[in-house]
Amino acid sequence: MNSHFNLLAPFYDRVIPFARLERMLKVLGLPHTGSLLDAGGGTGRVADALRPHVGSVIVADVSWGMLAQARQKDLSAASTETEHLPFADGTFDRVLMVDALHHVVHQGETVCELYRVLKLGGRLVIEEPDLRTFAVKLIAVAEKLALMRSHFLAPLQIAALFPSEAKVRIESEEHTAWIIAEK
Repeated sequence: MNSHFNLLAPFYDRVIPFARLERMLKVLGLPHTGSLLDAGGGTGRVADALRPHVGSVIVADVSWGMLAQARQKDLSAASTETEHLPFADGTFDRVLMVDALHHVVHQGETVCELYRVLKLGGRLVIEEPDLRTFAVKLIAVAEKLALMRSHFLAPLQIAALFPSEAKVRIESEEHTAWIIAEK
């Protein structure tokens, strides 16, 4: 799977531009002077747009090709799997994962790790294509045909992955769902 993203990295921002800044600011509760982790953040296309609205930002991803693009934007980058983040408990005020959870091998471990590195009083947002819609079901099939190991979950399934103490809510619009957790 990683090889797909290494090959797509130089073109990714042009093919899939970030276009929902206002919505992202709202669901993340930005601006905020604290730190933001963009987990599975790839080229840093979202982190770059959010940078003026936070104190600091780090992009974490497993694709070296994607992280090379993030570094070209002068973003701090960490090469890591989201199942095993190299950060201490409660490091970040905001944690974000955009359109990436379905690419993760161990989704439950990832959600627990994202929650672990979130500070008390912080907010975690997972944005995913909404599997409840027909268009996203077609995308899921297309990714399987492209030999990607994608595994899409419905928003309620993602919400169920959080620890029981998390305050979780779901927002959706068109073909996108935001699973928002507060600690």
